[in-house]
Amino acid sequence: MNDDPRSHGLWERSAPPAPATHPLEGDVSADVAVVGAGYTGCSAALHLAEGGAKVAVLEAVGVGFGGSGRNVGLVNAGMWVMPDDLPAALGQTYGTRLLDLLGNAPGVVFDLVERHGIACEAERRGTLHCAVGRKGLAELQERARQWQARGAPVRLLDADETAVKVGSAAYSGALLDERAGTIQPLAYARGLATAVLRAGAALFTGSPVIAAEDDGAVWRLRTPGGSVRAASVIVATDAYASGVWPSIRREQVHLPYFNMATAPLGDDLSRSILPERQGAWDTREVLSSFRFDREGRLVFGSVGALRGTGAPIHRDWGRRALAKLFPQLKGVEFETEWYGKIGMTEDNLPRFHRLGRNVVSFSGYNGRGIAPGTVFGRCLAQLLLGTLAEGDLPLPLTDPAMAPRRALREVFYEMGAQVAHLAGARI
Repeated sequence: MNDDPRSHGLWERSAPPAPATHPLEGDVSADVAVVGAGYTGCSAALHLAEGGAKVAVLEAVGVGFGGSGRNVGLVNAGMWVMPDDLPAALGQTYGTRLLDLLGNAPGVVFDLVERHGIACEAERRGTLHCAVGRKGLAELQERARQWQARGAPVRLLDADETAVKVGSAAYSGALLDERAGTIQPLAYARGLATAVLRAGAALFTGSPVIAAEDDGAVWRLRTPGGSVRAASVIVATDAYASGVWPSIRREQVHLPYFNMATAPLGDDLSRSILPERQGAWDTREVLSSFRFDREGRLVFGSVGALRGTGAPIHRDWGRRALAKLFPQLKGVEFETEWYGKIGMTEDNLPRFHRLGRNVVSFSGYNGRGIAPGTVFGRCLAQLLLGTLAEGDLPLPLTDPAMAPRRALREVFYEMGAQVAHLAGARI
């Protein structure tokens, strides 16, 4: 499975083992059932258990399966949209509250890593958002202005400073965000799950929810091997939602994203690229990202799925783009590859949803799942514990919407990435 591009690639190979779990057998009861053992589900379960609730987590496959185990590993602050766009879209109260929460979210991640001793290659050295041309630089200038007006520790670098920090002269500037950093994403998910078990919660893997029944007092979530009866439910599946709550899937357009990793490059080569070990990505619409893991492997990614006719196109682009960005790596091959999907909403903003009586969920991390997923899980836990009022959430609880032309747009995303990579309209 490690060589299958649908798996978790390098992250599966280098992560510590997942905690020992097993499928649900028989019937159990809990105060809260959490569906999904990614960042949001594990964070929610951890904070619920620490708050005194009896918790049962149901995971269809394994801890960190899906986006939590396949992403780049950038622990970023904020969302893709400009900071000032959040109050404009959500209103001043929710927009400002969400900005404050997300601005501090990387700190929550790194605090959890330290508090629970999670071995996930955590490095808080900032991230670099790299500008392509004058248009990209203008975008980052405005983004820097908006964040700095809110007191955020971000700094706009000129082309020369960027070349030193990236190890390439390809970019016209970069935004350095000192709040951010990198982790081994699957290792972080597994570490959270270990903390969940230590806090006294139950966690069942290989236990997909196949039916959800409400008798007016409690919910009964059925799996192939048993059931969980719980007063409240958190659905934490995002882009990997299944058929029991189809409204989440209908709300999202899935964007494919792949990563490829080299073998360890050795000291001389690795010191010439990202010498301070920030994670980075660029301002192109069909963006690319790059970072190192702790063993000196360069992880290089972009939009696209490594399947069908797209796979050779994206692989060939990766080799060409890597050599163009870093000429010293000409001839270096990728050792592992993998891909996944990102749940995108219509306005690129996340949602909190009420899916039924005492059932809450979220939708649409839009490519920013590590830090937001961690703090959103905590918020949903606090809501059910009664320590956070619904009116104090960072987002209103709404009903899921329908994404227009969803299937067509998903085809367009992949075809657009293939065209961009074929044309070489990249780095």
